[in-house]
Amino acid sequence: MTTGTGGGSGVFEAATGDGPPLPPAEAEQRSREIRSAVDGLLQIRRLTLRQGGDPRTTPADWERRQQVRAVALALESGGITPSSVDASGARLSTGYRVGAGERPGTAVVEWLGPPGAGAAQEEAAALGACVPALERLGWEALLYKGPRGRRFLEVEPMSP
Repeated sequence: MTTGTGGGSGVFEAATGDGPPLPPAEAEQRSREIRSAVDGLLQIRRLTLRQGGDPRTTPADWERRQQVRAVALALESGGITPSSVDASGARLSTGYRVGAGERPGTAVVEWLGPPGAGAAQEEAAALGACVPALERLGWEALLYKGPRGRRFLEVEPMSP
């Protein structure tokens, strides 16, 4: 499984912020893939949703089991930039990073960048901009301050 930009495997994978940077020449193709993935996601929600639910605000059961992927897709489809890393794991660019939360049923969104890039100074505003992108697809995000004063979002499905 690739995390990041699909890795050329032919299988779409939402960018979690732990993958390689997307080459600028592939941005248009990536945009089409994201739109297609969100359209597919909404179709799955329509087909599996209980009576009366709104497919835009109610994550499907499989999303709840794959929260890191689902949250990454919501952010990427909202135009939020993912962070990226090189082959050794060193941060190359500033952006979001999605990981599993400490509590079951949650994901965590951090704003990370290379040393000296200023990610810590922009994290409050940047994470605040992530919230509407998440809410648009049925995710609730709460801002917390963690160790060393770094902020992060804890994300879970909105209550039906």
